[in-house]
Amino acid sequence: MLNKLRTVIYHVNDIAKAKEWYTQLTGIQPYFDEVFYVGFDINGCELGLDPDINYVAKGNHHVAYWSVDDIGKAVTHAKNIGAVVVSPIQNVGGTIEVAIVADPFGNHIGLISGA
Repeated sequence: MLNKLRTVIYHVNDIAKAKEWYTQLTGIQPYFDEVFYVGFDINGCELGLDPDINYVAKGNHHVAYWSVDDIGKAVTHAKNIGAVVVSPIQNVGGTIEVAIVADPFGNHIGLISGA
């Protein structure tokens, strides 16, 4: 029924600061940049920033995991630009490692590496 991850939208209370932060995190400029939505194309997957925080409660909700080549470097980079480690790097079987960081806007970002 589900085919693939297509879009992940993070709700943010300051879209300008969020755009700057996610540009630093991803190293990619947004392809869509408006006051009501900013979109990044991450290898065919949409990372969207939505400034509408009506009906959105800050907290530990669903987590989407983004593939990274080196999870240690990814966590360190995220921390260096203001993320907070929510769940440190853990091995979840074989060479697969996961971690969760929180962006400065309260969203949890999953990171995953390995085969």
